Amino acid sequence: MERRHATLDRITFDPEQCEGRACIRGLRFPVASLLGYLAAGMTAEQILAEWPELEEADIRQALAYAAWTAGERVLDVA
Repeated sequence: MERRHATLDRITFDPEQCEGRACIRGLRFPVASLLGYLAAGMTAEQILAEWPELEEADIRQALAYAAWTAGERVLDVA
């Protein structure tokens, strides 16, 4: 069963796809891969040309998802 993030509606989670990792719009395109391409220096335009099934809003939401997850706090449980 596919799940979606409450506000990041282009980020989906499906245990039957990509081992349940965050993907773009139910596609078999992991958010981590998209972020990796950006980190490696690809521009949004290059990514969109290489993968026409993606949209500019997908890239923005992948970045927003990364910012959201990086902001999580880890609490020690005693």
